[in-house]
Amino acid sequence: MTDGHDEPRLTDGVDESRLTDGHESRPVDGDESRPTGRVDQPRPTDRVDESRPADGMDEPRPVDEARRADGMDEPRAADGDGPRPADGGEQPWPADGVDEPRPTGGVDQPRPTAGVGEARSRRRWPLWAAVAVVLAIVGCGVPAALLAGLVDHTAEPATVDRPATRTPDPATAAARRVGDQLSAQLARQADALLGGDRRGFLAVADPASRADLNRRFAALRALRVTVWRAEPSGLPTPVAGQAGQWRQLVTFRYCFLVPDCAPSPVLIGTRWRETGGAPLLVAVEESRSAQAGVRPWEVSDLVVAVGPRTMVATTPALRGKLPGLLAEAEAAATVADRYAVAGPPPDRYRIFYAGGPEWRRWYGGGRPKWTAGYAVTVGGGHHEVVLNADGLTATATGELLRHELTHAASLPARGYPGKQTWWLVEGLAEYAGADGAPVSRYEGLDEAGQLVGGGWNGRLDALTPADAAPADRVGGSYGVGYLAVRHLVDRYGEQQVLDFFRAVVHDRRSLDDASEQVLGDPWTALHDECVAYVRATVR
Repeated sequence: MTDGHDEPRLTDGVDESRLTDGHESRPVDGDESRPTGRVDQPRPTDRVDESRPADGMDEPRPVDEARRADGMDEPRAADGDGPRPADGGEQPWPADGVDEPRPTGGVDQPRPTAGVGEARSRRRWPLWAAVAVVLAIVGCGVPAALLAGLVDHTAEPATVDRPATRTPDPATAAARRVGDQLSAQLARQADALLGGDRRGFLAVADPASRADLNRRFAALRALRVTVWRAEPSGLPTPVAGQAGQWRQLVTFRYCFLVPDCAPSPVLIGTRWRETGGAPLLVAVEESRSAQAGVRPWEVSDLVVAVGPRTMVATTPALRGKLPGLLAEAEAAATVADRYAVAGPPPDRYRIFYAGGPEWRRWYGGGRPKWTAGYAVTVGGGHHEVVLNADGLTATATGELLRHELTHAASLPARGYPGKQTWWLVEGLAEYAGADGAPVSRYEGLDEAGQLVGGGWNGRLDALTPADAAPADRVGGSYGVGYLAVRHLVDRYGEQQVLDFFRAVVHDRRSLDDASEQVLGDPWTALHDECVAYVRATVR
């Protein structure tokens, strides 16, 4: 458990977590995307969805934007290197190197409302950038064997026998012995990673699994890992049909760049082989059973650029994009920092720039077609932003980053309440993305006008677009949300609107209560006032 949030546990069952060599992933529910600026793509996919809010989960936002350390020269292992032992005698899953996108029904689909994703139909770009924040909840269940004491009451009440300790059965005793050995090996490996000792990191592994581990080591070092703790979860279990092999669930807690951050947890299955000495690591599975999905450092070679407020990572093939992306990210961070409504801004904004295969694989893939970027919650209060390299134009990057980083700064770790507040969450991010530009220059006005004149029922709580919605519908939703928030800011000022946002999204007070207490006006009247402003602006 971290930050008071329950985190899904990997089970010993094969369906949820089969061991692989680290090159497979499964789609995960949880984030939504938001459309924004235009993308060089056909009009329907102008936007990219951001995240999908669902009962506190993030929602996609379309955009002209893409949906979501000094790298070391580390040899890279191609996906598929090394054997993939099957758990419990199962056949290993085929790994084609690219996960199929998974369907989402989120809020822009319901994924955990821990985050937000939006799609804006501002510019007529082929893909809309959607910002999605997914509340990544990583579980940590730790089964334990309880010792039972036996108390015998004799005929003489004053005489009580000492409790007798139950002797563990041989299987449990063996599991405990192996568990102690695995813990020691994991601690050695963690020390080696933090110390930059590649040889020591690989020393705990079977030679057949070292290619995958070598890639992970290189990626984590490039991301400047500062905290890496391996916490075994429960006792290891024997692998059926594989004499001398054991499966152990491990919660890894990590920080990048900042040594004293609240670590992000990820629960991963590992497999080990007894050797007569210390057990050797045979395979590591991807964290696909956790809601956030597989992290980039689990499956990809990474190169990284770091600035004072941001870290941007991508694959070696896109290395040339890093200088421009870092400059845009640093500028966006100065804007997003102003929208940290419930505490200090993030210690560092983490941004991953995904090519086509990575977009379909990182964090479970499967975003709506109109998504250009999204933000996903990964635990410890951290959000990671992903941009779609195939759906982002140079002119859209700054606006998309301002939108998404504002989600990372403004949203609570557990996500937001759900669809009724989608307009507020995405509207604030759109407002930050516009960065003070006049309303007349907002590029989603045409789409907002089409939505308003095309049968919208006039309810802000009915704006959330579906994953299958056309780009114009998605962009219109973002546009109406932006205009509603803009009207509130014009009337009450930024700080009072941020206080209202905090009351609704962080404190989870009703719109009625928050409006009365923070803004001093009844929400029913304010809602109608916002809608009237939207209609007048897009007329």
